[in-house]
Amino acid sequence: MRVKLGIFIRQDGKHVYGDGRQALLEHIDRLGSIRKAAFEMDMPYRAAWGKIQITEDRLGIKLLERRIGGTDGGGAVLTENARRLMAAYADFRGSLDEDVNERFSASLETHGMKR
Repeated sequence: MRVKLGIFIRQDGKHVYGDGRQALLEHIDRLGSIRKAAFEMDMPYRAAWGKIQITEDRLGIKLLERRIGGTDGGGAVLTENARRLMAAYADFRGSLDEDVNERFSASLETHGMKR
């Protein structure tokens, strides 16, 4: 049994980043396209692009370099800032998951339950 957390980073009461945005950027990085990432995540393109724009605006950093059309078909590439944000979030998230699950196991044992 494992605990699954939902993390939402907010600034001035507004959503900035979290597991969903992290997953979206991971998909974009792997697929090289916002449209393909949105399709794979069963999300409208406009919703995916809107989430990226909101995060960029609220953090004041650019997350994607977009290539529109052309012979290569366009696409999107993560910026160095996006990669840094993703790495920081992954480190934070991983250590948090470990800590929460250790605490949950300890709590179960405290109350006479085995995991």
